[in-house]
Amino acid sequence: MSKGFSVKTVVAIGIGAAVYVILGRFVTIPTGIPNTNIQTTYPFLALMAVLFGPVAGGLIALIGHALTDFTTYGAPWWSWVICSGILGVIFGLAGRKIDLAHGVFEKKQIISFNIAQILGNLLVWILIAPTLDIWIYSEPANKVYTQGVISALVNALSVAIIGTILMKAYAATQTKQGSLRKD
Repeated sequence: MSKGFSVKTVVAIGIGAAVYVILGRFVTIPTGIPNTNIQTTYPFLALMAVLFGPVAGGLIALIGHALTDFTTYGAPWWSWVICSGILGVIFGLAGRKIDLAHGVFEKKQIISFNIAQILGNLLVWILIAPTLDIWIYSEPANKVYTQGVISALVNALSVAIIGTILMKAYAATQTKQGSLRKD
């Protein structure tokens, strides 16, 4: 029994965090609510968390979000960094029964994953993030709960659309288990 991560998982965390930073810095769409954007980081995070598991998903999001905030604003906004990490774990747990590596991402997996990710986004952005903003930063409740609701909706939607497309496309490039026969 091995302890720790495989080299493949460590590399995935490093590359995943780097791609997360690039997406977070350069591929976002403003919503009109201050500091609240439609993120392409979360659909990518969903793919990585399903492929490499909840711990890798959590670390990719924690590292990627912290570095994005640091390079964008000069310091991480820890309440949301923590919540991104939680969301990465949720995506990884939701993807435990999905076998993208063997080309499996059918209607049943798509529906179950999207139900879980929508619930995860609602929990993280409507409840946890605003509450942490109030506790850590003494932010006004009406502001952070508004940001949380908008973030939950746009992130859940972006994962449902872009994330599903990414996972479906990835699965399509993989050989389905049992599909090859010896002649």
